[in-house]
Amino acid sequence: MIVFDLSCGEGHRFEGWFGSSDDYAAQQAEGLLTCPQCGSEEIGKAPMAPSVPAKSSTREAGGDTGTQLAKGNMPVEVKKAFETLARAQSKALESSTWVGDQFAEKAREMHYGEADEAPIHGRATRDEAEDMVAEGISVAPLLVPVAPPDELN
Repeated sequence: MIVFDLSCGEGHRFEGWFGSSDDYAAQQAEGLLTCPQCGSEEIGKAPMAPSVPAKSSTREAGGDTGTQLAKGNMPVEVKKAFETLARAQSKALESSTWVGDQFAEKAREMHYGEADEAPIHGRATRDEAEDMVAEGISVAPLLVPVAPPDELN
């Protein structure tokens, strides 16, 4: 994992966690990065202070956080937070039906009374999601990626 300080065109600063620098570049190129405060898609890396490790005599056996992340280790607190989030999302999806790439179509059918309302989850493009929001359809992204049922082991 790598952590970048990011900022939007409006000057809001926030952190982004990525598997690698290439992951960051790919997400930025695909327009997947947005500001959590204002939704701006004009995102760039903010200047970062260098990581200065503690003196070796005071450093813990596990190393500093930067070293842990460089080795692919996630800090325990972050790992616990992701696990808690994943469990909560999994629990919420237990009563939801996977509709795959037909998410936008199914959500519209329910919104306009053409189908009974029921909890669903699936895939939608960014444009589809923005169009649904503009139509007054309540949608929200899943915070933890979900494998489609047909792709599970």
